[in-house]
Amino acid sequence: MSYREQYDFWLKDAYFDGKTKDELRAIADNEKEIEDRFYKELEFGTGGLRGVIGAGTNRMNIYTVRKATQGLANYIVSQGGKEKGVAIAYDSRRMSPEFADEAALCLAAKGVRVRRSAPHAGAFLCAPHTALHFGNCDYRKSQSAGI
Repeated sequence: MSYREQYDFWLKDAYFDGKTKDELRAIADNEKEIEDRFYKELEFGTGGLRGVIGAGTNRMNIYTVRKATQGLANYIVSQGGKEKGVAIAYDSRRMSPEFADEAALCLAAKGVRVRRSAPHAGAFLCAPHTALHFGNCDYRKSQSAGI
């Protein structure tokens, strides 16, 4: 699908909320902005899923968070890890609590056990609790990833 077809899909499909569609309508006359938002999927790198917040496949938003989390949930389920579960921490950055909520809902919908940190605990404060709660005896060896 071309970037323009992706843009049109996001505008027309009932899955996307009104606020997102309003943001996209506001850039209707800016072809370069449309292209930048839709020419590729936001990539998951060594620091997690990072990008400009906004509507589009190449932006951080609830839809890209859901998509990445769905992939993680599918992997956890395929490895028999539903009961072991995941811990989700978030910090004070813009949209961090909302993205944490979306990730938790997506994982829970697949039956994956989810524990969320206290507000603004962040991954480093969450690691010792996670290790104790999920039975990992050495939290220094636990893994974290950003979404």
